[in-house]
Amino acid sequence: MAVIGIIGGSGLDNPDILKDAKDSEVSNKWGSPSSPIKSGTIAGKEVHIIGRHGREHTIPPTYVNNRANIQALKDLGCDCILATTAVGSLREEIDRGHLVIIDQFIDFTRKRELTFFESFEPHAPAHTPMAEPFDADLRAKMTAACKELGVTVHDKGTVVTIEGPRFSTRAESHMFRAWGADIINMSTAPEAILANEAGIPYAAVAMSTDYDCWKTDEAPVTWDDILAIFKANAENVTSMLIKTIENI
Repeated sequence: MAVIGIIGGSGLDNPDILKDAKDSEVSNKWGSPSSPIKSGTIAGKEVHIIGRHGREHTIPPTYVNNRANIQALKDLGCDCILATTAVGSLREEIDRGHLVIIDQFIDFTRKRELTFFESFEPHAPAHTPMAEPFDADLRAKMTAACKELGVTVHDKGTVVTIEGPRFSTRAESHMFRAWGADIINMSTAPEAILANEAGIPYAAVAMSTDYDCWKTDEAPVTWDDILAIFKANAENVTSMLIKTIENI
């Protein structure tokens, strides 16, 4: 039976989806995960949830202990990780509330711990392939779940991960569009890198909450705007996760 890890992003880490849920405090050589592990079952499968920013959203993006989070899920025997994230849209066609099943990332962070390999064994450097950082089978299951539920979904998209916690300048937003990024957030790149290093298949669903600031015909994004979209669309993400887990 598959063991599944979930890393929930801003407003998208609802622990109530679990049956027979219980909390556990864990730690590893990298420290403590962002939140206690909420463990239970979905569709008869063992599931472990971490809230990326903590239960009360107290951890800024730069200070999320991604290494401890991924290591904790590996230690719990997770066969795969499903992640959720809120994103800004860099494309007109990715509207507020749409879901994107990410297939590529651009890492524009500056201060993150990006690897488990702080040293190499003699003559054995560890350079992890990253051409396809998101698991194709998990992505296909996520896309199929969205379509079955009638949720608007884009089956691929490139996310650029910035350091935060500030939002982009308009110049940066236009630059990211020119680079080929479709969406923008503050979390995916370090997490995806570490999951790949740990050998755990990883996939992420992004909820578009805003148009960043590249669109000059509307006001730049605010946190209140993002929260409003969360509340209106979080159920879609939850339903998609449950449906995906049923098919793993």
